[in-house]
Parts: sequence; structure tokens; C-alpha cells
Amino acid sequence: MNNQSVSRDERTTVVENASYRVAYLVMSFGLLASVAYRGFVLRQSSWDLLALVILGGATATMYQGTSKVLSRRWIMATVVTLVIAGLLAAAFVIIFR
Repeated sequence: MNNQSVSRDERTTVVENASYRVAYLVMSFGLLASVAYRGFVLRQSSWDLLALVILGGATATMYQGTSKVLSRRWIMATVVTLVIAGLLAAAFVIIFR
């Protein structure tokens, strides 16, 4: 076995970041699927798991915002998505009450 340290280059960093992205997506969508299953099949409240999904996304967004990598287009798309999600949530509450 070789005891020499491996030098890190840009490719290594890009591959690591890509793997973290995939892992984050798997965990987030896995949690969302678990929340949906608990809510629709088991009729249980899953706010704790849903909070993990939301906090994970908010943390990444805050980090990117403080690093100034978010574009105006991204911000507008996020605002429009939040407004539409809020309207849909209100409609579901009114309809399924």
C-alpha cells in the first residue's frame, strides 16, 4: 500500500459535490415519499419529516444566498412557486375541510 497523500484537484471537488447533490435529492424525495405515504395511507401527521425537507432546502438556499450565487431569475421562479403552492394549499384546506 502506498502511504503518499493524494493531491486534490478540481475534478475531485466537482465529483464530490455532484455526489452530495445526488444524496441530497435521494434523501429529500425519500422523505417526501415517506410523508405522502404516512399522510395518505396511514392517515398520520408527518410534520417532523416535512420540516426536515423544508429546513434542508432552506439551509442550502441561505448558504447560496450568502455566497451571492442566486440569480434574479431563480428568485422570481421561487417567489412564483411559493405563491402558487400557497394558493393550492389554501384551496385544499377549503375543499377537503
